[in-house]
Amino acid sequence: MKKALITGITGQDGSYLAEFLLEKGYEVHGIIRRSSTFNTDRIDHLYQDKNLIGKKLFLHYGDLADGVQMVKLLYNLKPDEIYHLGAQSHVRVSFDVPEYTGDVTGLGSLRILEAIREAGLNKCRFYQASSSEMFGMVQEVPQTEKTPFYPRSPYGCAKVYAYWLTVNYRESYNLHATNGILFNHESPRRGETFVTRKITRAATRIKMGLQDKLYLGNLDAKRDWGYAKEYVEAMWLMLQQDSGDDYVMATNETHSVKEFVQESFAQLDLDWEQYVDYDKRYERPTEVDLLIGDPAKAKKQLGWEPKVRFKELVKIMVESDLALAQKEAAFKAATEA
Repeated sequence: MKKALITGITGQDGSYLAEFLLEKGYEVHGIIRRSSTFNTDRIDHLYQDKNLIGKKLFLHYGDLADGVQMVKLLYNLKPDEIYHLGAQSHVRVSFDVPEYTGDVTGLGSLRILEAIREAGLNKCRFYQASSSEMFGMVQEVPQTEKTPFYPRSPYGCAKVYAYWLTVNYRESYNLHATNGILFNHESPRRGETFVTRKITRAATRIKMGLQDKLYLGNLDAKRDWGYAKEYVEAMWLMLQQDSGDDYVMATNETHSVKEFVQESFAQLDLDWEQYVDYDKRYERPTEVDLLIGDPAKAKKQLGWEPKVRFKELVKIMVESDLALAQKEAAFKAATEA
């Protein structure tokens, strides 16, 4: 039985990856941060499974800001594969907390790579969750593994640092270290502060009479949006290769935020222009106008390509959030009766 460690296991990608690896027969370990409130809702269905807890799924308290604890954990666990997904991952928030973002998102990767080296895990395979935000002010269209980086946020800068650290440790210490340069990938498990989920959550709540308006920033920004559940398979495929490498994971399609809004409201038979207003507070100091990735290398070397496309992705998210809104409306009606 292979043993995998996932940082960020309670996040969107981490929860899907944990499911995927458990289905593959892995023993899965996840790092979670201590909090005064429960923050494991995305993996509660796994954590409550008596067939998994204590047998195939294990959670450990930890923090990417604590390098000493990371060395101890890796020395004790000796995982075969490490999927480093944990980070301060909100681009807009990174402008408000740039130092924290640099520490956790950038130096967090360094701490894990050093822990691998210090614990003597020479055969351990490491996956770094790199980001299309590294391309920022894009230097070519579409973006590939060879496109120069031009980050436009503290988050993007931290991810560039982590990317090159991964390359450096691969070349300096012969580690099986890989960068997955994932373009935007969404799902019903996306955090509600991220624009796609913010849109589908608001649209469905408006449909059910629970909300009046949706306030957004730049509607013209274009992104390459894929389905997160498909992208975690690509992460696993990368670590099954003979050596570490760097891969772009994307759909090779781009759609604007406005298109995402239009499609979401259209699926609910609503006129989006009646409900969506602009709010400058949601603008970034520097914007990334266009992202579109070319996953040709991944298709050729990994045999991976996305199946869920834009309209189907929006439909999946709208249907999920509509079910939530319906439950919320029913509860509200019952309590007011």
